[in-house]
Amino acid sequence: MSLAATVLADADGFDHMSGWGGGWMWLWGVAMMVPFVVLIVWLVRAADGPTGPTRSSPPESGARAREILAERYAGGELSTEEYRERVSELR
Repeated sequence: MSLAATVLADADGFDHMSGWGGGWMWLWGVAMMVPFVVLIVWLVRAADGPTGPTRSSPPESGARAREILAERYAGGELSTEEYRERVSELR
């Protein structure tokens, strides 16, 4: 190919990639890799099993209720009789 033909072939402005010039090609690569990375992370987390509160054993059923009663009793909202009554009902 002669030098003139090479210069004319390169003068189309598209860098011979149909408008997908090398400068923007990285964006397409990133756009294609993101779904794969998200899929891999999701699969690893799913294989690991549940995390957080569902993984630990549930607390004693009335423990939180007794804590609330103790806080209210300490704050003066409940009398001693009311506190004892409600704690006995929780058992």
